[in-house]
Amino acid sequence: MTLPEKLADPQRFLLGVELVSTRGTIFETRASKSVAFAEALAAHDDVDWVSITDNASGNPQLAPAALGELIRTAGREVVVHLSCKDFNRNALESEAWHLASLGLHNLLALSGDYSGRGVHGGAKPVFDIDSVGLLTLLAQMNSGMDVTRPGAKKNARLGATQFNTGCVVTNFKLHENEVIPQLLKLEKKLECGARWIVNQIGYDSRKIHELIVWLRQRGWSDIPLIGNVYVLNPRVAKLFRSHKIPGVVISDELSAICEEQNAMPDRGKAFFLELAAKQIAIFRGLGYRGSYLGGVHRIEDVERVLEIERSFGPEDWKKFAREIQFSRPNEYFCYESDATTGLADPERPLFDLAAVGPVTGNITYSYRFSKFIHGLMFEEDKGIWNTGKKLTTRAKDPMQGPGWMRTIEHASKAAMFGCKDCGDCSLPDIEFLCPESACAKNQRNGPCGGTRDGLCEVDDFECIWSRAYDRAKHAGNAAQLLDHAPVMQDQQLRGTSSWANAWAGRDHLSNPIKVATPDTPIPVTGRGRAAGTK
Repeated sequence: MTLPEKLADPQRFLLGVELVSTRGTIFETRASKSVAFAEALAAHDDVDWVSITDNASGNPQLAPAALGELIRTAGREVVVHLSCKDFNRNALESEAWHLASLGLHNLLALSGDYSGRGVHGGAKPVFDIDSVGLLTLLAQMNSGMDVTRPGAKKNARLGATQFNTGCVVTNFKLHENEVIPQLLKLEKKLECGARWIVNQIGYDSRKIHELIVWLRQRGWSDIPLIGNVYVLNPRVAKLFRSHKIPGVVISDELSAICEEQNAMPDRGKAFFLELAAKQIAIFRGLGYRGSYLGGVHRIEDVERVLEIERSFGPEDWKKFAREIQFSRPNEYFCYESDATTGLADPERPLFDLAAVGPVTGNITYSYRFSKFIHGLMFEEDKGIWNTGKKLTTRAKDPMQGPGWMRTIEHASKAAMFGCKDCGDCSLPDIEFLCPESACAKNQRNGPCGGTRDGLCEVDDFECIWSRAYDRAKHAGNAAQLLDHAPVMQDQQLRGTSSWANAWAGRDHLSNPIKVATPDTPIPVTGRGRAAGTK
């Protein structure tokens, strides 16, 4: 059976195992362990798929297609991680065609970690599009793409691909303004064609339960949810604590346990394998559709985890769920704790997306002024909208608009937002915060998963999407924070006037991307909704 067929069977509990690629060719001596592990996984009947990483932690590694083709040829399903950090949209499309040609149709769409160190220093990241944009692209490929041919009278219609696309979400965040945007972005990914979900590494059963409760209550109960199980060890625990692995944190309590286990003769290996087995039991008991096992490099360890999990009784997971609750002080939860189970109480939510939030440091005079000016200038047929259109049409350079207005635009936006003149402005999408100047990954469709306690994984300042959530909540619009068509900034507009492009109908707000999947079409809301004029 194919992976989509297995995912479609609610009676199956699946197992995926992560295979971290290696640096160098597949023939390198150092690659022999990865190849041997790949071959062992491909031959193992309990493994439903092998998931292959794409330049994990931003460091260069052998492209996943090399190991993926080996595993697929051996008869095992493969999931290839496809990340936006190293590819622009053209290269992503090219790589997707390459994978489809090899028969590698299962893709995990990721924004990716910030680029790490390569030859002669740090590599320049790309992030032309993000995970939402990538899912949108893959959905278009699945429906058959129309492509322009220079000099031809008609566009070419390409054959439809058969990508089975998954996505990742992390709700193991500290603050409300981190957690809720992550969940809203997850819904955007599902709208854009993601067919299954893997959660991020985490060791808190209450948060694990909250995720499946959220999906059920928000109308996504049919989407297969795969639980991430990472086999800890003391060395990796220190990496998590030092934020060397973006988006993954462990509590002080769990860190202390790891230190204690480090003093054991086996350095805690037996303990950590049992912990992983307990997590698998919890995922099975909560109704997840499978587990994603990482942090293992030997088939013997995979088998030992499965052996331990099979030894548990059918109700043991409830005890384990109370045991594995390593939250941090003052950590935000979406639901009250159930006194009986220690898990989330679906009947007592702690969030209200329609509520008006408090005034925070993110509700600035600049923000209020920007909203007012935007409403005056860019609401269709209101304010100076029609005047702006006329001035742009009559300008010597319609891509720049009137010279005097271009000067005002550049000076004001540079001073207020650090404007980079992208020409396709997302300020109204992100509550008047700029993804070009204030986001290291240029995230236009919600936050990446790499924040730590509300701070950017790259630079030590508050994530723009956390700030945007505070602003949207203050206006009672938290539910609409990502209620717009997916955004892929048009690089051909760079260096031109975003004001002129708005009035002339050239920007993404004037031309919302339309994506339709077999099950869930994207609601195309257009300029008014995206601008916060609900």
